[in-house]
Amino acid sequence: MKNFKQGDGVHLPLFTGICYGFVMSTHIAAKTGEIAEAILLPGDPLRAKFIAENYLEDPRQYTAVRNIFGYTGTWKGKPVSVQGTGMGIPSISIYVNELFRDYGVKRAIRIGTAGSIRETVKLRDMVIAMSACTDSGANSLRFGGRSFAPTASFSLLKTAWDIAASKGWQPAVGPVVSGDMFYTEDPGEWKLWAKYGCLALEMECAELYTLAAKYDREALCLLTISDSMITGEATSAEDRQTSFTRMMEVALETAVS
Repeated sequence: MKNFKQGDGVHLPLFTGICYGFVMSTHIAAKTGEIAEAILLPGDPLRAKFIAENYLEDPRQYTAVRNIFGYTGTWKGKPVSVQGTGMGIPSISIYVNELFRDYGVKRAIRIGTAGSIRETVKLRDMVIAMSACTDSGANSLRFGGRSFAPTASFSLLKTAWDIAASKGWQPAVGPVVSGDMFYTEDPGEWKLWAKYGCLALEMECAELYTLAAKYDREALCLLTISDSMITGEATSAEDRQTSFTRMMEVALETAVS
């Protein structure tokens, strides 16, 4: 296992021209130069730790504020970071705003889990979110009641699809739903989203895509199906942390391409 020390600078030739040493944001509290321009965003901080320990070369932990872990290392010689975001739109909004605004992140790829709402999307399948519907009030507040269409960056989407296809994997591509409530009052409301072609339910993608548009950055959401609203099947918490490696590998390849 690699050794991490919170607050260590990344003593790698990654970020030339950046002044080191200043703590930049409230909730991440990393120093300047410690976060790469390309970043993976799992909701689960333990998934961030798993990726750092099993995929990144020479990783350094730059934050453990609120036990939401962040690391920077290299993947195939190129700098990449991985940062937990917590669950839900308010949580990911805090981290992504700070990453884009304060740390100069240019390419952000969410890697998360989702519940299938289509018969053709099976347990452990990979989903690439082309766009994100939502029942959240965040964009209604942001746009004064107008509707905004949160959409993936096409260059990242095409790259991810090509990488997955080259490995013989066939992700489902289409709209997903970013819900505000995991436990809803109407357990059958997903059927309406499914009727209109949505593939899966998750909780963060719409905000990531909206903030990428605001800051003129690239963003993509890669998901692995952890449970099915149709069949009732579900994976374990350990599976969700450590076994959805296809999604992780596609995200890393896409991030540095």
